[in-house]
Amino acid sequence: MPKQKTKKAIAKRMKVTKTGKVLRRHMATGHLLSAKSAKRRRKLRRSTTVLGKFAQNMRALLNK
Repeated sequence: MPKQKTKKAIAKRMKVTKTGKVLRRHMATGHLLSAKSAKRRRKLRRSTTVLGKFAQNMRALLNK
């Protein structure tokens, strides 16, 4: 049986850590940042983890 291909669209947007957590970027960081407060922009800079069943699905698409 052939190997499962990695979904490249997901690979560009998600990262799996050494412990198996799936990291993603926050939404709403592309444009119109002047309307957002400095506190909000600062928090949006950081990556966040994908939780629950959605994380399992992303790991399957990434073959991890």
